[in-house]
Amino acid sequence: MSDKTSSLSVQYQALRERLGPHYAPQGLYERNKQLPFVGRVNCNVSQLETGSWNEIVIDYEVGAAGLADGGWFKTTFKFYSDWALFQTSDPSAANYVSAEYQAGPLVAGQSPATVQSLAVRFDQKGHERPFQKAIIVDVVDGYLNAGDHIIIRLGDRRGGGPGTRVQTFTEDRFRFRCYVDPLGTSRFAAVPGDIVIDMVAGDPARILIAGSRFSKTGEVAPFRVSLQDRWGNACTAQGGDLLLKAFDAKGHQVYSRTHAFPSEGWASIGIDDLPSVRGTLTIVAETSGLPAVKPATAYLDIDDDYPAPRSFYADLHVHASDTVGTNSPASNAAYARDIGGMDVLGYTANDFQITDENWQLGVSTVEEFNEPGRFVCYPVQEWCGSSTAGGDHNVVFLGDDKPGFPYNARGEHNRTFLWNEDMKGSAVETGRWPVEELWDAYLHDPQHHLIMPHVGGRRYIPDWHHPELERLVEIASAWGHFGWLYQDVISRGYRIGVAASGDEHRGRPGGGPPGTQVFGVHGGLTGIIADTLDRKSIGRALRNRHTWATTGEHTALLVTAGQHRQGDEFTQQGPLEIDYKLLGTTGWDEIAAYDHTGLIWKRNLHQELGYSDRLIRLRWGGARVPDRYRWASWRGRITITNGIINRFQSHGFEHGEETCWREGATDIGFRSDTYGDADSIEIDLNNLRNCKIRIEGTIDSYVKVGDPLKRNPFVHAPEFVWEISGEELMAGGALRQELGGTELFLALERLTEKALPISLTGSLTIDPKNAEFGHRPVYLHARQRDDAKIWSSAMFVTFG
Repeated sequence: MSDKTSSLSVQYQALRERLGPHYAPQGLYERNKQLPFVGRVNCNVSQLETGSWNEIVIDYEVGAAGLADGGWFKTTFKFYSDWALFQTSDPSAANYVSAEYQAGPLVAGQSPATVQSLAVRFDQKGHERPFQKAIIVDVVDGYLNAGDHIIIRLGDRRGGGPGTRVQTFTEDRFRFRCYVDPLGTSRFAAVPGDIVIDMVAGDPARILIAGSRFSKTGEVAPFRVSLQDRWGNACTAQGGDLLLKAFDAKGHQVYSRTHAFPSEGWASIGIDDLPSVRGTLTIVAETSGLPAVKPATAYLDIDDDYPAPRSFYADLHVHASDTVGTNSPASNAAYARDIGGMDVLGYTANDFQITDENWQLGVSTVEEFNEPGRFVCYPVQEWCGSSTAGGDHNVVFLGDDKPGFPYNARGEHNRTFLWNEDMKGSAVETGRWPVEELWDAYLHDPQHHLIMPHVGGRRYIPDWHHPELERLVEIASAWGHFGWLYQDVISRGYRIGVAASGDEHRGRPGGGPPGTQVFGVHGGLTGIIADTLDRKSIGRALRNRHTWATTGEHTALLVTAGQHRQGDEFTQQGPLEIDYKLLGTTGWDEIAAYDHTGLIWKRNLHQELGYSDRLIRLRWGGARVPDRYRWASWRGRITITNGIINRFQSHGFEHGEETCWREGATDIGFRSDTYGDADSIEIDLNNLRNCKIRIEGTIDSYVKVGDPLKRNPFVHAPEFVWEISGEELMAGGALRQELGGTELFLALERLTEKALPISLTGSLTIDPKNAEFGHRPVYLHARQRDDAKIWSSAMFVTFG
């Protein structure tokens, strides 16, 4: 008998003597007193490979409080996790979740519990942020005794299903947090002791090369070469060798070196000794001992005509675990620098959720990692106002002084409001609301502040704009692609440039790879034209709008007009000649110019190189709505009759759960989600002119509550059918069908058989016409074959 049990026995004996004659189950007092009041949980796993299929068993032992008739038990996890959605309707299918009751032992004189069944459901908004996703178990018709058990099986395999697909990104300490409503009052208490699981990377599947896209001769152009698993996670403790080669514009090998991957930590190598050879350097990386990992290629253009020593890339919007992200601020900063190949990072905290203590820790991390000449870090406040008050805005603190957040020097509260799981009360403590009060907090020193509105969750509404503070707008992130937002602000006459960021919640900043569900595309990057890599120079370039925005790739778009560059405001007499240089990674489809009215000029590279009589492409994309849960879930079929399909290939698919497949002689099926991006299938076929092409399918929506195995049709375009003849496509070159929503579309396009250009230069002439607001904004946008996109900040030209 333990000392605790012995002490309880003595205590209970004294209580019985005080109570006198009475009845009670023998030994139950001592047993229940040893149980935690609201119970305890354990799990059958402590480590899982990202994206793997498993059966996870969570065992909740009811605490001394018992569980009343009508009570609830919840297993929750954070909303940004892309763990596959659970279902409860088909035990033989994937991701089936079950809950069952197991009675604990009874003591002499104790009545058994009366619970007849448990009802289980999954709700993506079943609890409070950040632990929003919830498996909810309802007690039906009866109560549970202390010591009874509720067994939850995530991915229950007993009915023949494959299990559940766990989240696709690594996390040091993924948590299930459990809550119980012991009295049936709908008021929950946290069960002590979270279930903690380490999510680890799988085997190497590909090579990532990240670094500069251009540099001047004689400049060091650093690169990072890393091994990733099939979901884009950095592999660790790999060992082995990397063979790196480089070839000049004539194909001559100018560099060859074998590098050893570290035996501990990330499988990543820094490269800073590439030759500075004028022209285009083609960099090829391959591994030894990993035959399944294909070589990777990157490009570096070297010339003295570039407007900066080299291209600088920034991810100014990165969340860590202190608000709604993954892993620590230090882990995120190291990943951005050592895997993402970033030059600039913005450590970002949701202002309503960050505690004062965690903010100070994050700012200390920023100062620790900030290293002029190598890596620039800024602290960032995310002002989380709802759309009715202006929407999300990030405040980048550009200077070296202490940020005026959470409180300014006068002790004034600079948050939107205070509302987090650590707050002592339940009432909202408001701060800077609406967005005009945010501007008022920082307008005293605009040169050291950059306010950057964005889409994200609480979508920015351009009814508000402050020209001194809001110099850039974020138009691409892991949430999606938002070119429509830049066109909106430009059409209003706002002199604002472009940015793109990760808005990373998954611990992989720097153009981080996509997962499934909410964050379904690569995180974006901001390209910066700056003289040096330090806070002052980078901050000045950001505020001067000397930027371009990419959808996560290390591409570049440089736009000039004489001595002026993208982002500049200037006056012009007569027509304006604009020159551009476009540097890519996989080949450019098109480049176009826009002003306040929309499209004003375009080059179709397939058409210029000559259409093939065999190659066509179906593209589909856009989003259902502009707000948070925007993605469109496409399921479709391409049927080609009177033509033979020789081969087909997908482009733009973000991961293995987006796919296409052959069905018989005439059909190709496809399945993917789009978030403002586009996916495509290229088809090589015979008899294009005389064939018939039919495209049909469905568009579904986000499933908040309910069975994910059932459709949730997008009400405005639940189905699509499009029939086209090959002759029509031959004549038109490209055909498009608009489907509503936020730029939902289908497009059938002819392709060239020739290689698309990786680099592209050219010029265009802008007529001397001002808009009604007094100037003419002009910006460029381009798209690669793989749907990678790039935008330049506009030039703001006042024609005299």
